[in-house]
Amino acid sequence: MSQGLPPLASQGVFTPTASVTIDAPRDLVWQVLMDWGSYHEWNPFVRNQRLTDASRKPLAASQQTPRAGAHLLIHPVHIPPSFDPPRILPANSAFVIITTMDPDNYRCAWDTVGYPSWLFATLRWQALSEVVEDGRKKTRYETIEAFSGLMAYMVNFFVGSGIQQGFTAMAEGLKERSEELQRRRFA
Repeated sequence: MSQGLPPLASQGVFTPTASVTIDAPRDLVWQVLMDWGSYHEWNPFVRNQRLTDASRKPLAASQQTPRAGAHLLIHPVHIPPSFDPPRILPANSAFVIITTMDPDNYRCAWDTVGYPSWLFATLRWQALSEVVEDGRKKTRYETIEAFSGLMAYMVNFFVGSGIQQGFTAMAEGLKERSEELQRRRFA
């Protein structure tokens, strides 16, 4: 379970990461990151995610506000990242519980559910921070996920590089989408 801090790279069997500087305000980037219904438009890695009950039954649209303690079904997940439908194997998915939803500090986290932690566990963090580059405020997106337990070795062997590619592709997609929306604001 999360202690409220992002994992260290040394805390897992493998830890994909990504970071990117985005030329848009944090509020706008956070809105894009939390608008799960639009992921299919810009995110080649995680194409959709939605809140569910513990049995994976989707909650009503009125109950889709992200919050700590809520179950989240992340599906489809494309490994490697792609906007095309999966060709050989079906798309992957993840079932997690949100452990941190902190819009005031622009960060969120979740843990995998459904497995004993010795067998398989993940802890994923995403955070936005304000940075100044070239005298202008920008947003830094950072994400890390620590995979641990016995199954993490197999996940790393079979799809670890694809997950890393997915993290990078999601960061780049978030950057492109946020900067496009920022340009539209001033067009």
